[in-house]
Amino acid sequence: MLEVTGQRRVSPTVVRVTLGGDGLERFTPLGFDQWFRLFLPREGQETLRLPTRTSSLWYAQYLATPKAKRPWVRNYTVRAFADGRLDVDFVIHTDVDGRCGPATAFALNAKPGDQVGLLDQGTSYHPRTGNPRTEPDWMLLVADETGLPAVAGICGSLPADARGLAIVEIPVAADAQEFAVPAGVTVRWVARDEAGAEHAVPGGLALSALREATLPDGAGYAHLVGESALATGARRFLIEERGFTKHQVDFVGYWRHGHGYV
Repeated sequence: MLEVTGQRRVSPTVVRVTLGGDGLERFTPLGFDQWFRLFLPREGQETLRLPTRTSSLWYAQYLATPKAKRPWVRNYTVRAFADGRLDVDFVIHTDVDGRCGPATAFALNAKPGDQVGLLDQGTSYHPRTGNPRTEPDWMLLVADETGLPAVAGICGSLPADARGLAIVEIPVAADAQEFAVPAGVTVRWVARDEAGAEHAVPGGLALSALREATLPDGAGYAHLVGESALATGARRFLIEERGFTKHQVDFVGYWRHGHGYV
């Protein structure tokens, strides 16, 4: 169990919520794209009721909880962890009428003392080439705005001599963020507000940028995250047209465009 200690909008589309509390002493930072289940109270809940199991049985216990007492659960990535504070970046999704899902509503209205629950799930960034005796020569990251925390965490955890390319699609150019990046890694920002109506659907612009990119020589490793069609489309392109094997690619669809609120 954690509590909100701060909240601020860091860019037009992103609200950062800082978490703290005694429960954070049990959290082990791993770097890279460390992710977790975030438990949020439903409207009208006076206390947050969390599952007591941390294995795969937590979900069965969660489903057995009456819906009125069952918290919302969403998956998020650590944006930063330092000095007893854990930062979580929320991409703000609202429609033309201002309606939004529970995670967006929480981020917009978070205030110090609000309770949340966290179940650590480790990392999904595992660089490899398919040959156990060969390390990747370079890495490729492709993400949309929901994968930005993963890109920032991975870049900040890489060795100083790392080489690679990160393509990050964001809604507007002002959503670009500064974070630590090895000198040999290039971060390319592509913004939908600068690309025209043909790239209004999230993920398409990053996929186009990948198709046009000149990739380094040698054995690469690709980590593809964000909107589902972006992750699967980028994987298909790398395997079918750039000679990657399945063992050289990890991909995670964080969300699906057009399928409700977050």
